[in-house]
Amino acid sequence: MENLGNLIEGFGHVLTPMNLLIALLGVTIGTAVGVLPGIGPAMTVALLLPVTYNLGPTQSLIMFAGIYYGGMYGGSTTSILLNTPGESSSVVTAIEGNKMAKAGRAAQALSTAAIGSFVAGTIATVLLVVVTPPVVQFAISLGAPDYFAVMLLAFVAVTAILGASRVRGFASLLIGLTIGVIGVDQTGQQRLTFGIPQLIDGIDVVVVAVGIFAVGEALWIAAHLRRKSGEVIPVGQPWMGKEDWKRSWKPWLRGTALGFPFGAVPAGGAEIPTFLSYITEKKLSKHKEEFGRGAIEGVAGPEAANNASAAGTLVPMLAIGLPTNATAAVMLAAFEQFGIQPGPLLFTRESTLVWTLIASLFIGNLLLLVLNLPLAPAWARLLRIPRPYLYAGIIFFASMGAYAVNAQPFDLFLLLALGLLGFGMRRFGLPILPLIVGLILGPHAELQGRRALQLSGGELHGLIGGWVSMLIYASILVVLLWPLIGRFVVRPLRGRLVTG
Repeated sequence: MENLGNLIEGFGHVLTPMNLLIALLGVTIGTAVGVLPGIGPAMTVALLLPVTYNLGPTQSLIMFAGIYYGGMYGGSTTSILLNTPGESSSVVTAIEGNKMAKAGRAAQALSTAAIGSFVAGTIATVLLVVVTPPVVQFAISLGAPDYFAVMLLAFVAVTAILGASRVRGFASLLIGLTIGVIGVDQTGQQRLTFGIPQLIDGIDVVVVAVGIFAVGEALWIAAHLRRKSGEVIPVGQPWMGKEDWKRSWKPWLRGTALGFPFGAVPAGGAEIPTFLSYITEKKLSKHKEEFGRGAIEGVAGPEAANNASAAGTLVPMLAIGLPTNATAAVMLAAFEQFGIQPGPLLFTRESTLVWTLIASLFIGNLLLLVLNLPLAPAWARLLRIPRPYLYAGIIFFASMGAYAVNAQPFDLFLLLALGLLGFGMRRFGLPILPLIVGLILGPHAELQGRRALQLSGGELHGLIGGWVSMLIYASILVVLLWPLIGRFVVRPLRGRLVTG
């Protein structure tokens, strides 16, 4: 009941004319940028992060909630009409969605994606309200050794589980940790500043996020895609017939059930639940012959799973301060630009702000549906922007946003260097998420590790606290040794069972 009261109070802060206008503006900008080809939610959020910089914390997070959900939805329009997913979690939507569009059912595909996003986002946000407070209560009981172990697990998870290569994942993490320690440490010593005064306070995480995501992605896509805009399939007003509703509502619910838990688990991500949703719908569908040729279930389920996963990522981010995907990592940067540190104490120190953010997620999700159903044809026209103009504009606005952070020309040089770093990482297949997680969590892991060692008088056993940290270290060991376990234990055992 206390949480319900806090949520109602949060709605009271959101439901004012100015804040509703800001929420609508956030949803509109987020969707408009997210719709553009090759621009996923993480890049959308990073690019628009400086837009919220001059607003107060409350209004900034209200706009940010709209940008977040708008950016998440925008990728589905690109996937369906252009067969160009904004990120890996939208790949499955493109499989059936683009086939539907080519068959003249673009309106139905866009409609089931929009309504499915609304249904999944609403249910997942309700689950966020229910799940997060107990997680916070558990997190409060953790000590410095436990937090240090949790952050080590996050480092290992984003490098060893995600991506095709563990070596590349750990290389990306090392780059992020290196950038994170630039500046003055807790003892007053300068690290990696090279005598440059502007680096004494470290590199602002907003500049890093915009450089790595927006500039790096813009350089990469501009270098590889055609100079002209893609051929966009015409679309009318989105609508769904009775049969479409009948075939969509169950996939929406199943996709939500799959997406939220994966989003809430560190390193879960949205890729796995979207593929699981597609496989599930293909198995359960009464119209299996349509899969591969434009089955509406193949759009409804994965799109719901994608958006439910997006809400799920807020659970560990708000409760523990752990980002589980790239978009959540950039959102963490948004909190830190106001000096707010997500974690168990956030609900105590910034209770009003947190519940206002959660309430704005409900409002933003509703505005997203109201906005996208009538404006889908307008979003489709945005896809006709010539690529040179599009990416020149992205780099221009990214530069303006980075300069606005500290009003220092030096930040523009940093932005260019980080953009080239992001371009190089994409060129050599290094994942971006470990870098961002290392950058944000690295200093916090150092702080918790120092505290744990101080409490133990410098003894290494101080890093092992109670049963929580021991369980986490055991999990880390299993993750690191899993390739060897699979090779020398699982495969021989499987071979014996087959031959036996």
